[in-house]
This record gives sequence, C-alpha cells and structure tokens, in this order.
Amino acid sequence: MSSTATAPAIQPSVVSTPPSRLFLSREKQSTVLCLLLAVLTLAFYNPVVHNDFTNFDDNFYITDNAHVRAGLTWQTVKWAFTSFEAANWHPLTWLSHALDCQLFKLNPVGHHYVNVLLHVVNAILLFLLLQSATGFTWRSLTVAALFALHPVNVESVAWAAERKNILSMLFFLVALHAYGWYIRRESVKRYAVVAAVFALGLMAKPEIITLPFVLLLWDCWPLRRMGGGVSAEGTSGEVTPRSLTFLCLEKMPLLLLSAGSAVITWLAQRSGNAFRGASLRVRVGNAVVAYVRYIGKAIWPSRLAALYPHPGSLLPNWEIIVSAGVLLLLTALVLIGRNRRFLPVGWFWFLGTLVPVIGLVQVGVQAMADRYAYISYIGLFICVVWGLAEIAQARMIPALWLAAPTIVVVLTMGAITTHQIAYWHDSETFWRHILSVTELNYTGHDALARILAKDGRIEEAIAEFNVAESLHAYASADMVELAIFEQTHGHVKESIEQYTRALDAAPDSKTRAVVLSRLGSAFIQLGDIGRARKSYAYALSENPDNSSALVGSGLLAERDGDAGLAVTQISHAMRVEATDVGYLLLGQALRRAGRLSEADAANTHAQQISQDFSKAQQSAAKILTSAGINQE
Repeated sequence: MSSTATAPAIQPSVVSTPPSRLFLSREKQSTVLCLLLAVLTLAFYNPVVHNDFTNFDDNFYITDNAHVRAGLTWQTVKWAFTSFEAANWHPLTWLSHALDCQLFKLNPVGHHYVNVLLHVVNAILLFLLLQSATGFTWRSLTVAALFALHPVNVESVAWAAERKNILSMLFFLVALHAYGWYIRRESVKRYAVVAAVFALGLMAKPEIITLPFVLLLWDCWPLRRMGGGVSAEGTSGEVTPRSLTFLCLEKMPLLLLSAGSAVITWLAQRSGNAFRGASLRVRVGNAVVAYVRYIGKAIWPSRLAALYPHPGSLLPNWEIIVSAGVLLLLTALVLIGRNRRFLPVGWFWFLGTLVPVIGLVQVGVQAMADRYAYISYIGLFICVVWGLAEIAQARMIPALWLAAPTIVVVLTMGAITTHQIAYWHDSETFWRHILSVTELNYTGHDALARILAKDGRIEEAIAEFNVAESLHAYASADMVELAIFEQTHGHVKESIEQYTRALDAAPDSKTRAVVLSRLGSAFIQLGDIGRARKSYAYALSENPDNSSALVGSGLLAERDGDAGLAVTQISHAMRVEATDVGYLLLGQALRRAGRLSEADAANTHAQQISQDFSKAQQSAAKILTSAGINQE
C-alpha cells in the first residue's frame, strides 16, 4: 500500500450530536433505534398479509413456475443457474422463491412477509452504514426511515415477483459495509469479500451493476479517501488518502464483474425479446423526463403505478426541454455547493444508479418504474436530510424544531404506504388502480381483460380487449387468441373480423394457415359452409400439414357424403398431431365409410391417449353437430 501520510480521525463529539442521556451507551442507542425502525416498518407494511398474488409476473416467477414450485431441489438449483427464463439471469432470486415455495407452498402471506422482512433488514443496514461512515446518528436514522416508509418503495416490497430488487439491495448494502471494513486495513482477502458479496448481488438482480461507481462516490464522502481531508468516525482510526488513479484502478475487478453481468443480462433479455426498438431521440427524451418525474415522486408520491406506459414519440419537445433545464439547474447548484461533499455524492448517486434502468437501452414497455428508485432515492434522501441539518446548524435552529416535522413527514409517508399496499390486494384491484392513474395503458387494459375472462365476465372482458386493441395493435397470434375467445363465447361475427385482421398481420405462411383454419371454423359456426370450405382450402395451400384445416376439410367432406376423403384428411391430421378428439372424429368417419374394425381401433386409441375421455367425447359431439353431421 502507499506510504502517503494519513489524516487523523475526528472524534465522535466533533461530527455529531452526543447520544441521548437516556441511553447508557452509543451501542445500546443504536440497538434501540434499529428496533424502532423495524417496528415502524413492520407496522406500516403489515397489511401485505391480506394480499394475494397478482398476474403481473407473479405467475411467471412463482404460481405457474414448475421449477420454483418444486422447492429447493438439485434440479431447481441447476435450472436457476442455467435459465434465462423471464428474460433474466438471477439464480439467487429463483432460489429464494423456491425456498419460499418449500416453506409456504403457494400461500401468498409467507412470500409477501419474507419481502417485508428483507426490506426491514435493508433499512437497518442502511441506518448502520450511514451512522458508521458519517458519525451522525439522527441524520442516518432519518434517511433510513424515509427509505423504509417512502410509498414509492411499496412496489419493491408488496410485489412478490420483485424479490430480486430487495434481495440485490441487501447484498449492495452488505458490500458497502464490507468496503468500509476493507479500507480500515486494506488487504486482498478483505477486497475479495467485497467482490464476492457484489457477485452475489448481481446474481439476485443486475441493477446493482453501478456499485463500483457508488464506491468511488463513497470514497469522496463520507470516507474521504479521495482528495485528502479528515476521515469519518466509523473508519476506526485512520484512513489513507488515495489518488483518483489508485481509486479507479482499485475498482477494476469490480468493474469486470459489472461488465460480465451486463453481457449476461444482454443475452438473457435478447433471448426473451425484451428489447424495444425506440429511436435514440425517443429514448434520450424519455430518460430526461423520467429523471425529473422520479424527483417529483420523491417529493410528492401521488398517482403511483406499477406500470407507466412509455409515450414513444408522443412525448412533447417542450417537456423534454424543460426537464433538461431542471436537471442542468440542479446539477449546477450541486456543483456550486460541492464543498459540502454530501451534495454531489447524493446527487450523482441518484443520477448514476438510475442509468442502467432509465431507458437509454429500452427494455419492456414502461417509461419508468417505482422499483427502479429503490436504491436511487437514497442519494436524494442524503442530499435533503444532510442539507436541512446543515442549514439548521448554521442558523442555530434547535434540534427539536427539526424533529417534529421530520416525524410528521415520516409518519405521513408510512400512512400513504399502507394505503398504497391495498392496491396490490388482488389482480383486478391492482390493474383497475393502474388504469385510474395512467393514460393510454394498453398493457393494463389487456391484463384486466384476461382477469375478467378468467372470472367468466365475458362482456366486460371483450370490452377491455377492444380498448387495449384500440391503443396498440395486437400481434397476429394475440389477435387469434382474442378471436377464439370471442368465437367461443358467441361473438362469432366479431371473431371473423378479428381473424381477418390477424390474417393481414400474419408474418408467415404457417401463421396464415392457422388463422385461415380458425376462420373456417367460425364460418361453419355461422352456417356459411361455402366460405368455410374456401378458408380450409386456402389454409392447406399455405401449409398442407395444418391439422386444424385437415380436420375441418375432412368434416366438410363427410358432410357432403365423401367419407373416403374425410378419412384421408383426418388420418393425415392425426399423423401430424394426434389428439383424443381427433381420433374420435376419425372413428366417426371410418364408421361412416364402413370400415368398422378400423373405427373401433381409432376409438380405442383415443381412449388410450386421453386424459379425460368423457370430455373428449363431448367435444367431438359438439364439433360434429356444429358441422351438421349426424352421429352414428
């Protein structure tokens, strides 16, 4: 290590207010404050016990994920480390969900409360980190309390699938603690601990990829390794000032971990088709506006939503210009006050930790997300809390005058948090709230429609599907899914219109064959046999092996009395895709053709491969009736 002279450590009495006389020691005071922080957080977050899972990724991450539901098995561990499922690589997150399933099965209370407990631990770690690094107890407690109870963080805690956010934050904070331990006596072994904890955090969620840059800010303040000056109380003795070059080189192994995580994340998201092709102007414009909106929601947390739709090219230029002006003005003010190092550190913490998720590389359909502020808001809280405390100290304002409004703000935030948790009660409540506070939300209307459809509220579901489609054209496959839903529930004419739009949007011949075959079934249901026959013929010209078109054309041949052609077509379909219903239809055609032994064999095979033979028989009878074929 360098032989540069070290700066003397400042005693606690210089940098902070002495502990309250009510406590026998600083350690006991810290213990009591940690307990207070835990109790407050648990009290305001306790309503999560009434919440169910939602269909906003909880199904992909937990309820419908066979690997996770299996619990902690060797097969699950292997899958977790090799899977790009959900367009992410986060093995520790998968394993934490699997452990929950092993402990609580699919009882949502257990899953939600583990999130709350992790959030409590994060708040305590943040308090202890700031207290040890700065020597200020009450300022550190205030920052931690704002972090614990700010309503924007509800999304990270009340959303079961967002375990990755709070889990990665846990490792992020532990890495910062380990870094403080490392600088007290620099060694390869201690540095390796920092790197190992960081690696674990990246395996929970790659959003903490900016940790090496946060450590550089931490070197500037409160550790003061950069540029000399006095060391903080929590560094246990002396801290060796280092040059900027040394500090940057020191972070290189961590930067390599960040680079590796970035590559893996890019591969995972590309495999899941998560990237969106917005222009650079649109991405930069939205990023600038999003920064200002994050600041606004930190100050006034209203109209919070789990999904803020991306405006695309609809974002007005004036809003981009004004937002850029606000960011430049705030940055200038921070630089003017740079002698108070907590200002640039807190501000650039906020700006820098948002870079991976601000949308410069657009992933998903959101313009911004509350969960992305989980780490970033800490920087803003530091600026505000330390800034107000410095102003009060300069003007000799008594501490009690600050304590009262601080308590009011923290408790108000807690009350709003409890109110916000209620919106996560169930999927319908969740999406209806999102639609009430956002506009042009295609994803919200589509998700609500699927919930209503699952609940059998058909007319409401179709109305929501239509609103979603008016906001954003469905892909051809989604149009077919919607048309099938309409057709199944008696909206046959509407389904034909939807199939027609799907046909126009079909990307290839196989997709066109699927749409045409479904169109044929809709025409049969409507009684238009001529157009049904043409639809099946066009489908087979696009893809001669389309099983639906083969069966459909076979049934029409049987209806016309050509049992031989019917057997040929349906037999071909069963060679392509064997189903119990298909073999029952084949048996009917064979019987009509007089091939009774073969008909019996087809029926026997249908029974052998069927999971519910009675249901298969009912389906086959319904299809034959719809096609106008008398059953033998």
